[in-house]
Amino acid sequence: MSVVDPIADMLTRIRNAHMALHKEVLVPASKNKLAILKIMAEEGFIKDFQAEERNIRVALKYSGSRPVIKGLRKISKPGRKVYVPVDKIPLVRNGLGMCIMSTSRGVMHGIEARKQNLGGELICEIW
Repeated sequence: MSVVDPIADMLTRIRNAHMALHKEVLVPASKNKLAILKIMAEEGFIKDFQAEERNIRVALKYSGSRPVIKGLRKISKPGRKVYVPVDKIPLVRNGLGMCIMSTSRGVMHGIEARKQNLGGELICEIW
């Protein structure tokens, strides 16, 4: 079965696994997903991830019995891409969350894109 929006599928798998209190979740592999998961791991939203042959094994992070990730929201969708200039990069939950962007220099955290004075496609928000 083909997936229309693979990044939204990955975020939904993570969200569903958190709601079911799973320790890890398998996601089909791609370079963009690896870049997004790397940013999520650096910011402490997931424990770790490991690329396998065709899948990525994502180890989810909990604070006690509560998931660290409170919410995930896909911003750009296949039918409606959202591009933002550097001065319009949003602060998610007044800085408590983060946005992930695809810029001309690769996938990066919104704050990093602002430091490098880059705009781009707003992929998702995590808090």
